[in-house]
Amino acid sequence: MAESFPNLTVLQHPLLQHKLAVLRDKHTSKKTFRELVDEISMLMGYEVTKGLPLEPIQIETPLERTTAYIVSGKKLTLVPVLRAGLGMVEGFLRLMPSVRVGHIGLYREHDTLRPVSYYFKIPPEPASRDFVVLDPMLATGGSAVRAVSLLKENGAARVRFVCIVAAPEGVRRMLDAHPDVQIWTASLDRQLNEVGYILPGLGDAGDRLFGTR
Repeated sequence: MAESFPNLTVLQHPLLQHKLAVLRDKHTSKKTFRELVDEISMLMGYEVTKGLPLEPIQIETPLERTTAYIVSGKKLTLVPVLRAGLGMVEGFLRLMPSVRVGHIGLYREHDTLRPVSYYFKIPPEPASRDFVVLDPMLATGGSAVRAVSLLKENGAARVRFVCIVAAPEGVRRMLDAHPDVQIWTASLDRQLNEVGYILPGLGDAGDRLFGTR
């Protein structure tokens, strides 16, 4: 099924799949769930950033002068979608401690079910930055599409979306709305149920992260 989505990369690393299996288990404690989201995010961050360009520099080792390589001037910015996206930030920051972090707050309007923005804050010069939007779940795609739209409306030109599990419905919606945005996930799950939860999924990521249910 993933092959039908040109905007989707499904990461198959064995450690990711092992940790995802434990994450899905309804008996996994809040503490372990938070730790796993953090660990999975760090592993995904390694994969998502492996295409960053490098530039040579000259350095002195204890023995001689040599050419080494550093990431080439990319202004990376992480943007968690509140609130569940917060659980993914620290894993990425351990790999890239100098990146900046923006925030997007969205809620679903009760009658229309449309995502409504209540908070938006990103660093200056968005056109020169690469944005990585973080949200553990891509379900209907409404919030994800709205988050990307807000970034573009405020000047962002390059955006990626990283989630732990995704539903085909959400991937399709992002493809239709923002075909230039690549999605990275650890699993493309089967479908949504009648109330918009991912199957088999992992439940409500925000509630499991913060113990609110």
